[in-house]
Amino acid sequence: MDLQNQDYKELITGIGDLLISGRQKAAQQVNTILVETYWTIGLYIVEYEQGGNEKSEYGSQLFERLSRDLTQAYGKGFSRSNLLYIRKFYITFQKRETVSHKLTWSHYFEILKADNELEISFYAKQAEKEKWSVRELKRQMKSMLFHRLALSTDKEGVLKLANKGHEVQQPEDLIKDPFVLEFLNIPEQHQYHENELEEKLINNLQHFLLELGKGFAFIARQYRISIGGKHFRLDLLFYHRILKCFVLIDLKRGEIDHNDVGQMNLYLNYFKKEEATEGDNEPVGILLGAYKDHILVEYATSSITNKILLAKYQLYLPDKTQLESALKKLLDV
Repeated sequence: MDLQNQDYKELITGIGDLLISGRQKAAQQVNTILVETYWTIGLYIVEYEQGGNEKSEYGSQLFERLSRDLTQAYGKGFSRSNLLYIRKFYITFQKRETVSHKLTWSHYFEILKADNELEISFYAKQAEKEKWSVRELKRQMKSMLFHRLALSTDKEGVLKLANKGHEVQQPEDLIKDPFVLEFLNIPEQHQYHENELEEKLINNLQHFLLELGKGFAFIARQYRISIGGKHFRLDLLFYHRILKCFVLIDLKRGEIDHNDVGQMNLYLNYFKKEEATEGDNEPVGILLGAYKDHILVEYATSSITNKILLAKYQLYLPDKTQLESALKKLLDV
């Protein structure tokens, strides 16, 4: 037999595709069963506690004894901390239909580490929407994504964020306050230049796209714009699949000023006339700087019809205490 002919190659490819698909379905089925099993174990524990047996017989030692006995009978997976998270899993998602089978137990284990129900609800919905790996989920939680998005809205917006996840429906939804770029590993006091920042963003494009959020497709860096014999360079060019528009990003090492706003307005006018095609919405410009003066921004953008968004970035993870305090004030109001 000629085992190098096209039919044989197609046979190998077909078997390979079938195996990959089968293994994925098997893994998904195992995950579904595991998540449902842990939910039910949580139910059993809570029902036992509510029956009064926990207080009358074992007191606070219930989980130590459960851990010891279950581990002895069934092996690993029943540490005291894991049992406490299983219990919390049921208490948090008491309606079985609110549990997503697209998330693994490892996802839920991380999500349940959040401090309040609003955060837990948000990360569960967002992890499913964005199809985050466990590693990506941990990074977003560590960077306080929920708080950063919440503080750019009002109390009603925070509740919507928790109930539905982050929905990009208008350009303003692209902004986080601030963008966190800790994955660039630039020391906070390091005197870097804008081209160094851009270079590191490109070298860490996957992480940057994760920080930007769902819908961004990278097109080019240092995109050349020629107007009236003069040449300009846009730092980063993206297309947003949900908003159906170009997104232009200019990086500023220091504070954003009115000249930066004027230049971005020029770029946006050019893209509207020269680059946009049928079906595209108007382009959006994002000026990403280390600082911004809110009063200057207000005056610089007040009469501009193009959509120019100004956002801050920081090179280190945010202070959890400060963000939690700010969010608490917003929710109290």
